[in-house]
Amino acid sequence: MAHDHLIEMLDLDAEVLSDYHRDLITWVGREAPERPHVVDLGAGSGTGALALARELPGARVTAVDMSPDMLAYLRTRAAEAGLGDRIRTVEADLDQPWPDLGEVDVIWAASSMHHMADPAFALTSAHAALRPGGLLVIAELDSLPRFLTGTPDEEVEALAHTQADKARHEAGMHMHENWGRLASRAGFTDVVKRRFEIALDPPLDAAVVRYAEMCLRRLGEAVPGADRVVAGLHGRTDLSVRTERTVWLARR
Repeated sequence: MAHDHLIEMLDLDAEVLSDYHRDLITWVGREAPERPHVVDLGAGSGTGALALARELPGARVTAVDMSPDMLAYLRTRAAEAGLGDRIRTVEADLDQPWPDLGEVDVIWAASSMHHMADPAFALTSAHAALRPGGLLVIAELDSLPRFLTGTPDEEVEALAHTQADKARHEAGMHMHENWGRLASRAGFTDVVKRRFEIALDPPLDAAVVRYAEMCLRRLGEAVPGADRVVAGLHGRTDLSVRTERTVWLARR
C-alpha cells in the first residue's frame, strides 16, 4: 500500500475508533505519573503520539519510527495542532540496538509489536529503556475491522480476513502472541490484560465508509467478489464496525 494510503487508513482508524482510543489513553493516564515522558514505538502517522499529547496534560512524547516520511508527516501534524514543543521524533530501527531515549515513564506500543522481527529483543529493550516502576503498554488487534456483519456480503469479507491472516502468518508477523507472557519473560511484573470489544452500528458517517473502503481493498485483492463489494460501499446503509483490541499493561 502506498505511503499516503497507509497514512489515511491510520488516521481514519483514530477517527472512527475515537472512543476506544480515548478510553485506552484515560486508563493509561490513571496508571502513569503526572507529566510523563512517553515513547511511542512504531509511531507511524502519529495518531497515537498526538492523542497522548492531547489527552495527557504535560506529557512529553518521543515518537520513534524507521520511516523518515512518516516522521516528517508527524512533525507537520504536531506543529499544526500546536503540539510541536511536546512531541519529538527519533528515526530508528527497533529491531536493532535502541538509541538512548532518556528517562522514560511510559512505553506505548500500539499495533507495532507484531511487526518486530524479534519480539523478545524488543521487550528486553523496552524493559531496559524504562525507569524503575515505568509502564509498558501493548495494544494489538486480532485483525482489521469487519464492516459487513449480518449482510449478504459477510462471507466475502470473512474469506478476505482468512486469506489475510494466512498471509500475515506466512510473512512471519507476530499477530497472536501472548504479549503478557512475553513481557513477564522480559522481566516485567504486574501484567494486566484488557480486551476492548468495539461495535458501531448504522447509520454511520462518511468517514466509516472510507475506512471500510480502504480496509476491504487492502484485505480483498485476491478474493472473488471483493472488488464488487468495495465498489458498492458508497450509498450502503447496512455498514457496521466490529473489531477487538487487546491491551496489556505491565510494570518494570
